[in-house]
Amino acid sequence: MLSGRMADRLFGGLARSAAILTLALLVAIMGSLVIGAWPAISEYGLGFLTSSVWDPVQDQYGGLVMIYGTLATSAIALLIAVPVSFGIALFLTELSPTWLKRPLGTAIELLAAVPSIVYGMWGLMVFGPVLATYVQQPLQNLLTGVPYLGAFVSGPPVGIGILSAGIILAIMVIPFIASVMRDVFEVTPALLKESAYGLGSTTWEVVWKVVLPYTKTGVLGGVMLGLGRALGETMAVTFVIGNMNQLNSLSVFEAANSITSALANEFAEAGEGLHQASLIYLGLVLFFITFVVLALSKLLLNRLQKNEGARS
Repeated sequence: MLSGRMADRLFGGLARSAAILTLALLVAIMGSLVIGAWPAISEYGLGFLTSSVWDPVQDQYGGLVMIYGTLATSAIALLIAVPVSFGIALFLTELSPTWLKRPLGTAIELLAAVPSIVYGMWGLMVFGPVLATYVQQPLQNLLTGVPYLGAFVSGPPVGIGILSAGIILAIMVIPFIASVMRDVFEVTPALLKESAYGLGSTTWEVVWKVVLPYTKTGVLGGVMLGLGRALGETMAVTFVIGNMNQLNSLSVFEAANSITSALANEFAEAGEGLHQASLIYLGLVLFFITFVVLALSKLLLNRLQKNEGARS
């Protein structure tokens, strides 16, 4: 048997080794991406990020369409998923009858277990035609000839494109965000909420002025978890985004491409040279986007905590 001091040293060494290993893997992944993408970096530089040309036949590549598709679909997913997840968490913690909380919470969590390819197939065969018939076509008939708004909903009514991919992503990330929000809402001390109710606050006032300030770190963490899931999703987006490497308009119904779907569709068939290096360059860009998102969320959390300390 190890003594207490030896056991502490062994545990500390193992924990330190795990942390160092994680950092080493992160550096190794980034280094391998830079090395693999170096031919494209040398050829295009930062101009790769602003060029929309993607032509393997002419050996010319630019990542603007994929970057735009990734950011646009993730933004649409968050715009839909965050309010819905907040409503789900609010209902489960404050409004739901006791007999409904467990089965409803379990059902929402089960959505996270559905494989992404199933979401993609459902989006392509079921949701896409419904979106085209009952949303896109009526909007196009209503906004035909209207400046800007008409172009915003233009495109062939086939049910695949940026909006379709964004909605499918929203459905996929709602279980993650809602589960985190529900869990952090439940850790709010009951005394704080009961005091607010005793002073005459409504349910909305209790949630907005007591629960959210107390759990803002966890809520933002859940949103960032959902954003990371949306940025890295591959198969579901590949099915419904259209996989078109051209950006003809800024319509939300326009077929486009994303970084992950481009990698899934082309990497296996890409030959050595600029094509493969450009795809790895896209992977490096996605790595950088994820890093920036996490860094900004950390800065936002630090600022929120400082402001909270200043008010107190």
